[in-house]
Amino acid sequence: MALDSNTWFTEIFQNEGTAFSLQIKQHLHSEQSAYQTLDIYDTETFGKLMVIDGCVMLTQRDNFLYHEMMSHPALFTHRNPKRVVIIGGGDCGTLKEVLKHADVESVIQVDIDERVTRLSEQFFPELCECNEDARASLLFEDGIAWMKNAPDGSADVIIIDSTDPVGPAEGLFATDFYRECNRVLGAGGVIVQQSESPLLHSHTIIKDVQADLLAVGFASVRTLPFPQPVYPTGWWSATMAIKEGDIEAFRKEDSTSRGFKTSYYNEAIHQAALAVPEFMKDLNA
Repeated sequence: MALDSNTWFTEIFQNEGTAFSLQIKQHLHSEQSAYQTLDIYDTETFGKLMVIDGCVMLTQRDNFLYHEMMSHPALFTHRNPKRVVIIGGGDCGTLKEVLKHADVESVIQVDIDERVTRLSEQFFPELCECNEDARASLLFEDGIAWMKNAPDGSADVIIIDSTDPVGPAEGLFATDFYRECNRVLGAGGVIVQQSESPLLHSHTIIKDVQADLLAVGFASVRTLPFPQPVYPTGWWSATMAIKEGDIEAFRKEDSTSRGFKTSYYNEAIHQAALAVPEFMKDLNA
């Protein structure tokens, strides 16, 4: 449906007294899946936009920031990542980034809502160009139940590429789920969880994620902030933990000579993202 040039999509963050808007050219698609409401828009300046339950999920213009920071820091932190599990990630952008690593042998992506992936294939095909890679397995089921049934030590890296901690994603921010992830990870295993806005959620969601990961046995944890214009405050984060060793240690030489193209991530960005802003230094004090 073509829209008036003065039409805007606005996501209101009522509790914070802020909002974010994009000027809309066209409303391309709307549907109610078994789990959530999905809308696709064409915007004036950010390309296509996917909205889930009224919240911005991604745009074509800036999704690379999130997908690269949810994948490459964790993969370059693990000593030798071969087996990767993505919980969520239905738009397949994180999957695409993971599969850039030639040494990765298998990626299992588990997302509860198949419609997110099918709409991404239709409207964001650039994110789904690796969906047929022989190393990739796309499963459409409950990620929490899947993790409970996964064998001990069967993954090297687990990426929790979830929506906000409400609705279908709420259980992905729980101590019991992190405990299962710790069990499924092998020696030296790395987990990364999208962890919302440092400015809005440092002493709520991020503090709890860090504490819960340490409580279930991870040895070291760090939250990596990065810019994300279309998310609340324009500043987002990924919280990463490792089973043994120091989460700040990563394969810097391999990152420098990575052999694949990125638009945001590089070894200097990785190192800089490990720096802790002063207001976040007391999260687990």
